[in-house]
Amino acid sequence: MTALPKLVPELQGETQDIAKQKCRLASEILNGPCMTEDTALCFNALNGLPGPYIKWFQDSIGHVGLNKMLDGFDDRSAYALCTFAFCEGPGHEPIVFEGRTHGKIVTARGPGVFGWDAIFLPDGFDQTFAQLDKVTKNSISHRGKALDALKTFFLEKQQQK
Repeated sequence: MTALPKLVPELQGETQDIAKQKCRLASEILNGPCMTEDTALCFNALNGLPGPYIKWFQDSIGHVGLNKMLDGFDDRSAYALCTFAFCEGPGHEPIVFEGRTHGKIVTARGPGVFGWDAIFLPDGFDQTFAQLDKVTKNSISHRGKALDALKTFFLEKQQQK
């Protein structure tokens, strides 16, 4: 797998638009097929922000700042969104695959070693992503759901041959 963090610009916009453009650019750089992935954390009270900019927000204001963004709102619900895009090569339109996990934003609990996992409490659980064991987290994760959609696409494409 080839990583392209320095070659592809940091794009802005809606998650699907960012994913398509990033994949399109990467495909042109590679001059072949490619797949890209983006993760967003969307606060419902803020109409989806910080969304695809979560990494920048996390690095800038941390878990405490992310929680403070929701002070004054009754709604602390959120969703984790993973978007994979696949492009067959230059000139092809990228295809987008999304996965969502709904939950809410809480005071940080658990190890703070992986982004915003310590402040995201998935619906139906009493532990944050950071506190959940890997098997449980992977079984409900936004990334796993997006990968399942991507896998289904490739399986269906293979069956059409």
